[in-house]
Amino acid sequence: MTPIHFTFSTAFILSLMGLALNRSHLLSALICLEGMMLSLFVAISLWSTTMATPICSLAPMILLTFSACEASSGLALLVATARTHGSDTLKNLNLLQC
Repeated sequence: MTPIHFTFSTAFILSLMGLALNRSHLLSALICLEGMMLSLFVAISLWSTTMATPICSLAPMILLTFSACEASSGLALLVATARTHGSDTLKNLNLLQC
């Protein structure tokens, strides 16, 4: 495994571990998800430059678009929960309450 692959794999694993172990605030969970998406974006960008085909160069832009949509919907959810519940802690959120 090259050092570049090790770096991106480590970044993805650290973001995944942060998401799994540190679930106190919604904002920290969203930041961990964004870290996972950015590490995947960089890895797919490097893969597409090594392939050098027009089809492969479209994949990073599609992933970046989905990442931006995920970030905007996550921040909208954060604002909505902060307005209704008063904080962004995940223990205060209950899916059964409206």
